[in-house]
Amino acid sequence: MRYSDELKRAMDWLARDERTVFLGQAVAWPGTAMSNTLKDVPRHKLLEMPVAEEMQMGITNGLAMAGHVPVSVFPRWNFLLLAANQLVNHLDKLALISQGGCRPKAIIRTGIGAERPLHPQHQHVGDFTAAFRLLCPHLEVIRLEEPAEVFPAYQKALEREDGKNTILVEYGDYYNEK
Repeated sequence: MRYSDELKRAMDWLARDERTVFLGQAVAWPGTAMSNTLKDVPRHKLLEMPVAEEMQMGITNGLAMAGHVPVSVFPRWNFLLLAANQLVNHLDKLALISQGGCRPKAIIRTGIGAERPLHPQHQHVGDFTAAFRLLCPHLEVIRLEEPAEVFPAYQKALEREDGKNTILVEYGDYYNEK
C-alpha cells in the first residue's frame, strides 16, 4: 500500500474505537494533506480547532484525563512547537505529578512538512524528533519512514498499556512519493 493509504487506514481503524476523538486544524474541514486521511472518520468524532496550538494541547490533555483517547493533529512539527508547554510540562509528566494516579492516553500526530514539489520555506519543514525525544522522556516519539510502519505504529499507540503517550511523525513528501 501507499503511505497515504496506510495513514487513512490507520485513521479509519482508530475512529472505530469509541474512546477516540480527533482534534486539530483541518480535521473537520479540508486544508492539509492530513485532512484527506480523515475524510471517512465520522463527523461527530472530529473537533475542528482554531489556530491556538497550546489551547489544543491543553484540550488534548483534558480529554485524555477524562478517559478519551484524543488523536491531536498538528500538521507540522513547527506548529507543535507552540504547544510545547502543555506537551513537555504536562502530558509528559502527568503520571509523575499524580504519582501514577493519572495515566492518560493521547496520540499526537505531526509531520515534517513536504518540500516537493514546492518548498514552503524553513518555518514549515522542521524535524524536531530528536529534541522532543530528549524533552519528553515519558512519551514515545515514532518517525514513520515507510508505509509498512504506519498502521502498526498507530495500533501500538492505541493499544499500548505501558502508560506512555505517543507522538507519531509523518513525512509530508511521502504522501505522494511512497
